[in-house]
Amino acid sequence: MLSSMVKEHQTKQSMKKEMQEVKRKEACSAANDLTQALVDHLNVGVAQAYLNQKKLDAEAKQLHASATNFSKQTQQWLSLVESFSGALKELGDVENWAKTIEGDVRTITNALEIVYKTSQENDHV
Repeated sequence: MLSSMVKEHQTKQSMKKEMQEVKRKEACSAANDLTQALVDHLNVGVAQAYLNQKKLDAEAKQLHASATNFSKQTQQWLSLVESFSGALKELGDVENWAKTIEGDVRTITNALEIVYKTSQENDHV
């Protein structure tokens, strides 16, 4: 009787060990599946972040090129405005010179008229 109880106990222990081993394997498999699912989910996020970063880099390069072109165009406009401003100053100088010449010519004309009138009066006297 005692030996049958020991055998029965050993059999039950052996079955429990087998069940525990099966459950351990199931738990390991479930943990592996969970880990793989988490890694896959993270990889999708990382891949999306990588693609976004590549797009941002390309757009940043394009923005830099556009800014460089804008800077060059701005310099060209500044140069044109400066030359236009210089031309306007020259026009102002020419206008001022013409007014001065016109005033001088009027003065000379008035002086010549006075001299002519004076000489006419002296000839008639």
